[in-house]
Amino acid sequence: MTLANAELETEYYVREISADDEITRFLFSLGCYSGEPVTVVARKKNNMVISVKDARYNIDMELAKTIMV
Repeated sequence: MTLANAELETEYYVREISADDEITRFLFSLGCYSGEPVTVVARKKNNMVISVKDARYNIDMELAKTIMV
């Protein structure tokens, strides 16, 4: 399942990131990597707010689809 399909306020663990190296490095810099817990806090039109390592980030749905949980 991808993060785009995740339920709100449920903690998931990142299994894999299926994106190119640049996107993977960007997500790693946010603390989003394999084995790390992530929670979807809110959904907007084409964006979602996620919580990773006690920080909140706004990502678009295309990026959320690359994060497998």
